[in-house]
Amino acid sequence: MTRIAIDAMGGDHAPREIVKGAVWAALDYNVPIELVGKEDAIKAELDNIARYGIRSNRGGYFRQNIKVDLSKLDIKITHAEEIIEMGEAPGQAIRKKRKSSIVLAVDAVAKGSSDAVVAAGSTGAAMASSLFGLGRLPGIERPAIAVMLPAMKKPFLLLDAGANSSCTPEMLYQFAVMGTTFVKNVYGRKEAKVGVLNIGEEAGKGNELVQNTYKMLEENQNGLNFIGNIEGKEMFQGSCDVIICDGFVGNVALKIIEGSSSMLFKMIQQEFNTDIISKIIGLLAKPFMKRIYKRINYEEFGGALLLGIKGITVIAHGRSTAYAIRNAVRVAKEAVESDVNKKIMEIYQ
Repeated sequence: MTRIAIDAMGGDHAPREIVKGAVWAALDYNVPIELVGKEDAIKAELDNIARYGIRSNRGGYFRQNIKVDLSKLDIKITHAEEIIEMGEAPGQAIRKKRKSSIVLAVDAVAKGSSDAVVAAGSTGAAMASSLFGLGRLPGIERPAIAVMLPAMKKPFLLLDAGANSSCTPEMLYQFAVMGTTFVKNVYGRKEAKVGVLNIGEEAGKGNELVQNTYKMLEENQNGLNFIGNIEGKEMFQGSCDVIICDGFVGNVALKIIEGSSSMLFKMIQQEFNTDIISKIIGLLAKPFMKRIYKRINYEEFGGALLLGIKGITVIAHGRSTAYAIRNAVRVAKEAVESDVNKKIMEIYQ
């Protein structure tokens, strides 16, 4: 069975939410878990779960306690003496802290005791640990952070979302190949449409990087369904399954999307509380708002897959709740079981 290693000490709400999410995933997806971190802290959280169950916010609304019999779940603990903090330089930190939770979690995959890693701590540390601990896939210059984002019709994959601030056309072409392979095999998209995030639709628009990438994709599709440039305003219309860009543009776009959606919901909530009529309308609209929130909530998508490494690493949001961690484990499990890395390597052999 697929076993998932989880950095129990990474994230704003570690270890409590991380451990709860891991147990929740083990319960819902019947997946063995390896929790890596301070053994005493992990055991204390497991004791709380055994006593009180899992009490967590799910997708914007409250979920009742989930009673858990830990004796029926396959959960092991790997002790880690050190933790890499958010402010530490990733490269230096993983060299100095060889017994940190993220390094040992990646090491579990490298040694074969687990099949994938889920980490909600430092993105840089997770990337660096995965790159140095697992290596790159043959034919891939750089790994890319691939994030599923909501759209009007169906979610789309954005990559790179922050791993590489400087890219070449060859790298973006590889992102297109990896993204297409992922959405076809994990999300079942038969005809995965690929677009380049740009300032205009015309082939001659944009900087040298996107212009050359456009030409490369147009001339060497090799099974890719390239449809051209995509402007920012078109990202959410459902015209693309995969949108590629360099990590600088991708990360800026991702942060703007997160901030805009949060602002919009707060503004709506404020309007529903302005007077008695608004409050009544707000109560009537509550079921609809819940459904909308569920569609755009980052917790539903779980985490971002680091495509291009010899293994599976899922990078969860730093403020991940138990529900987000549960879904990040689901993403990792699906990526392992679909053998997405083998299918990427077949293209470059």
